Order: sequence, then structure tokens, then C-alpha cells
Amino acid sequence: MAHRTFFWFILPSLAAMLLFIALPLVSVAVQSLHIEHEQVLKVTKNCGPFGCKEETTVDAEATQMLRNQKPLGRFNGFKTYFDRGHLATAEVAQAWQERSSLGGFLADLYNLPLYKAIGFTLVYTFVVTPLVILLGLAIALGVNRVTPILKGPTIFVSLLPMIVTPLIGSLILFWMIDAQGIIGKSLQYLFDDPELSLKASPALTWMTLIVYGIWHSAPFAFVVFYAGLQTVNSDSLEAAQIDGANRWQQLRYVVIPHLMPLVIFISLIQLMDNFRVFEPIVGFSAQANATSLSFIIFNDLRGDVMRFNSAAATSVLTILGVTILLLPVLIRTWRDFKGKAI
Repeated sequence: MAHRTFFWFILPSLAAMLLFIALPLVSVAVQSLHIEHEQVLKVTKNCGPFGCKEETTVDAEATQMLRNQKPLGRFNGFKTYFDRGHLATAEVAQAWQERSSLGGFLADLYNLPLYKAIGFTLVYTFVVTPLVILLGLAIALGVNRVTPILKGPTIFVSLLPMIVTPLIGSLILFWMIDAQGIIGKSLQYLFDDPELSLKASPALTWMTLIVYGIWHSAPFAFVVFYAGLQTVNSDSLEAAQIDGANRWQQLRYVVIPHLMPLVIFISLIQLMDNFRVFEPIVGFSAQANATSLSFIIFNDLRGDVMRFNSAAATSVLTILGVTILLLPVLIRTWRDFKGKAI
């Protein structure tokens, strides 16, 4: 394709990316460097029969005028990034100096809001992502071998978790694991413990959220893998069978290498989605036992006082985290691309 033709072909996409991705990211980064103006105070003197008293009140008009003149707020630099609600450098340094053991240091670190959110986010991401890939591949292989008359209903049932809205799906499971729900009651009967609750323990809450994440995301991996299985070269499979390869060997040496580009694609999508986990935490009301970076952003933007600078700083840190997670996969993809080009 000629350069001029390619430029006009890609121009609408570039314009949309600049308008809806690049500019908002720049805006968020700039907002994270500012904080809200302090209220303007005025001192008035009230005099009476017993003398004069000075009273300090908020000058609402002057405060509003200041905010209108500088809507971003006053410049604060990178101080927001290092306060207790974010990287908490002072608290981390103090915990390191006063540590009795590595476990004690990590426990102190986990008590800080951002690191508590990062802990759950990383565990959720690195557990859900590989299990989604494995489960999606297993479902795709199973459906691919189903008889044609049953294939349609099987695919429909396999796609149901993806059809349900994430928040609705998490609410349904939340009611099911309640002490009066079908899963909660069944577990109490099974373990003979009427006090057993999946919502009371942080560990059980994490397990529930991870199971939900796998259940909800597996259909996406299944659809991609199932489509990829339809393109596997039948001649290669027949040659492997003639050479005496069993089903496992055919899967390992023929099917999986053919599907590796799809594995990388699903990994990219799942790493981005899982690192931004939010809906399950809200649906399960699990914020007491599990929080994520996205939930911190949501928490800063609700209530009477909205902390735009704090939410912006957390957003920038989240973007950096996603970038770090994606770098190994992107580097491998780039190397594979260069190798094929050569």
C-alpha cells in the first residue's frame, strides 16, 4: 500500500485514538499534579459591650473565584504520589527500618491502602489469567469433539457467563453464597458448620472472587480458541496420527503451537482486564476483605468530597502497572514478528 493511501486509511483510527485515549491520559496525568485549592479564610472583628473578638470564617465568594480562575487547583507536583494513600514512601521507609522480619515488613506494607489493593490485584491477575486460558482451551477442545447435533446447545451454554453483565453476574453469585443462599447453605450442611460464611474470611472472599473471575472470563477464551481450532491443518494431524502420535502428542506438538498466537492475544486481553478488576468487588461488597486499584479510584470519586487528584494519581499508577505487565508479552510478540519478517 502506498504511503499516502495508508495514511488516509489509518487517519480516522489515529484521530479517534488521540481524541479518546491519548488526550484523556494526558489530562489525567496533569490533574494528578494538582490538588484542590484551600478555602479562603477571612477574619472579622465583632465588638460588643464586653470587648472585641476576632472570628475566622470561610470567604465563600473569594474561594469560588479562586477555583474559577484556576480550575485544576494549585500545583502540588508529585507529592500526591508519595502520600500515605499512594506509594507512602515515608511509611514504607519507617516499616523497613523497624522491621523484625520480612513477614512483618510485608504485613505492615499490606496495611497501607495502595499496597493492599496491589496485593489483591496481582494475585487475582496471575491466578485468573492462566486458569482462564487453560479452561477456555479445555472447553474449546471438548466442544470441538461434540457431535454436530449437540454442538449448538453446548456452545450456547458455554457462552452464558459472558452474556451476563459482570455486575449482575457477581450479584447473583453474591446472593447464592449468602448464608441463606443455595451455595452458602450447602456448604454449611456439608461441613456441619452453621456459622460458615464465605463472606467473613478474607481468604474465602479472595477465592470466591477468583472463581467468579474465571467463570466469567473463560467463555471469551473458549470462543477464540474454538475459532482457532477450525483452522488447524488437518493434514498435519493426519501425518501425526500416521506417525503414531496419540491425542496428547497431537495436542502438544500440532494444536498448541498453532494456537500460540491466540494464547498471546488472550493473555494480553486478560492481563489488562484482570488488572482493572472492579465489578466483582462491588457486586460482592467485598471491599472490607479485598480492594483493587480500580476500586480505590471509584472510592475517591464518590461521596461528598471527590478527590480528583488522588483518583488521577491512582489512575496513572494503574496505567504504569498494566504497561509493566504487558511488556514481556509485547517484547515476545515483537521478537516473533521480527523473526518471521527476516
